Amino acid sequence: MPLIYCVEDDESIRELVSYALRGQGYKVEGFGDANALYDALQKNIPDMLLLDIMLPGEDGLTILKKMRAPGSGAMQTVPIIMMTAKTSEFDIVKGLDCGADDYVTKPFGIMELLSRIRSVLRRAKKSTEPNKKLLSYGHIVVDQEQHVVTAGGKEVQLTLKEFDLLCYLLLNKGIVLSRDQIMQSVWDCPFEMESRTIDMHIMSLRQKLGEEGSLIRTVRGVGYRLGDRK
Repeated sequence: MPLIYCVEDDESIRELVSYALRGQGYKVEGFGDANALYDALQKNIPDMLLLDIMLPGEDGLTILKKMRAPGSGAMQTVPIIMMTAKTSEFDIVKGLDCGADDYVTKPFGIMELLSRIRSVLRRAKKSTEPNKKLLSYGHIVVDQEQHVVTAGGKEVQLTLKEFDLLCYLLLNKGIVLSRDQIMQSVWDCPFEMESRTIDMHIMSLRQKLGEEGSLIRTVRGVGYRLGDRK
């Protein structure tokens, strides 16, 4: 039974999320601030962390950076979904760049949140399964077994979702992929997800890949393709 920590200072939202997750068979613990979370982490490491950005004291992005910092221990690889009322591209990309695996913007539907959680947990489990395939294109190389990505000879740190997205693009290099195809294959979402979510992950992935990021081409009105630079 997966253990999920929910860090949200709004008690009504925290209780609603906790109630819904328990109804789906998850173990849930809720916290109103960073200090309460850190105390809990001394006892147990969760299978997933739901993290609000706007928190009293230490905000969610600061917590996220600590979780993803080298030497942070087991929390460095725990999937993290950000819950935030902020919807600007800057805030979304910043969260992804800091290591978040996915995000939902408030107000969000409980069914959407549950679907995102199931998808991320599945991907996290899949990433630990043996896979000896090497994927490459241009100067991008992905070792699926070691979960290592290099671009231009330099190792790149990607979130779980960015890793899955890059693998999907590499497996379909040269093919135009619609947002619906990406949504179904990478997010495994049964509902119509905001295309902006995909766009934000593409933007973050391009930034992290540096010069090689230009290989991810936008096909206006359709989706994306991994292909030659202009």
